[in-house]
Amino acid sequence: MNPKRKQRLIIVLGIVAGVSVAATFMGVALQENINLYFSPTDVAAGKAPLNRRIRVGGLVVAGSLKRGEQLDVRFDVTDNVESLTIQYDGILPDLFREGQGIIANGKLTESGVVVADEVLAKHDEEYMPPEVQDSLDKAKKLAAAKDNRY
Repeated sequence: MNPKRKQRLIIVLGIVAGVSVAATFMGVALQENINLYFSPTDVAAGKAPLNRRIRVGGLVVAGSLKRGEQLDVRFDVTDNVESLTIQYDGILPDLFREGQGIIANGKLTESGVVVADEVLAKHDEEYMPPEVQDSLDKAKKLAAAKDNRY
């Protein structure tokens, strides 16, 4: 093989190897930072991963808000089929109230409680986060299907 051709081949193989390594690092980094949405029904069914960052949402259950020490709060969210407890240490959004749709970002613990580091609330009377609306619609269909079986 010609020495010049051999040198070009080594350079091309080096570039291909470098791009492959960079793509692998990017894929791993993106997979660790992804936030998948889960409804309370999905969490109860065991579809949500433990100790990984997830998004959960639903309607805040009336009477479930419990304030603890300092800024610590616990409340339940529901999709009208299952409910889920969320623990949050921080200031809740101004628009947060019972019966309202919210989304919480956090980690699911082994005890089934989501320890949230961010709570998002809707911003007007008509708006419902798309993920929450979809999970409520699915829950209604599931409840209707259960009622029709009996």
